[in-house]
Amino acid sequence: MPKVSSVVVPYATYLRVYEPLAAFPEPERSHWARYARRPDRPSCQDELRRSLADLLPTPPVPVPVHESPDAFVLDVEGVVCVCPWRTRLRSWQALGGLAEEFPAAVLDAVLPPLVRHQATQDYERWLADNPDARPWIRTATWQVPLSWFVLVSDEEREYVKGSGDSGDSGGPAGFGGDVPVLRYRTPMVQARRRVARGLRALKDAVEEGPMIDGLVDVGRWLEEFHPRSLVELDYGGLVHALPAGELEGDHSAADVAEGVEALRQGDGAAAGEAYGRLVERWRAVRDRRSAN
Repeated sequence: MPKVSSVVVPYATYLRVYEPLAAFPEPERSHWARYARRPDRPSCQDELRRSLADLLPTPPVPVPVHESPDAFVLDVEGVVCVCPWRTRLRSWQALGGLAEEFPAAVLDAVLPPLVRHQATQDYERWLADNPDARPWIRTATWQVPLSWFVLVSDEEREYVKGSGDSGDSGGPAGFGGDVPVLRYRTPMVQARRRVARGLRALKDAVEEGPMIDGLVDVGRWLEEFHPRSLVELDYGGLVHALPAGELEGDHSAADVAEGVEALRQGDGAAAGEAYGRLVERWRAVRDRRSAN
């Protein structure tokens, strides 16, 4: 069996915010400034491997004892921007959604109720002292929530086929040139503007629904960050579950933008066609999840 440190952990997608150093108070700002100069910064896959390692002991450790000191780093037009992992906070938040992901019997076998209960109590105590805490990273498995695509445009799409090797060179998004990469990056001001426009179009057309709820939620989250931040939508490990041809032909952001614009123009038929393409594409992805 391969070691946890040597496998590629797949099937998670990410929405990340990279904030400029000026957005952080001291002494955290100095910590990230020093961190950004490190030549050996860990990758997205390193973070996931560490999380898996915590699940191996008996009983498992669903939430790290200490918060991660690591982050992803980007140079945005000469400005150093960082995206803290905040693995401990995200682990606590992820526990709340596990009941929707797994049958009760499976969940109890992986994470016993006593372990989950203790983690929940720890989170409640921690949150009382840190009421304004929020993660810089959102994660989804086996999907990209459609509301995320509203934040970006097809022109910002970056797709690299890779060589087919499952290695990992440790880049900011967690993947190097050996594996496929599919991601979008956009300035925060653009992401916020698109959320506002999308919400107006959707509310005028349908008033309520899961897409609107998702946009409201992600819009509130974006408001927590510095206006000069960068937003990244990364297909992450999901690229390992999709054939190269499907990745290359995946223009979901364009389909979402076309659907929203059609609603704004009152063209329900065109909006339905765009939505149909999205449903068909992502149903195929969910089918692969069931097959595995």
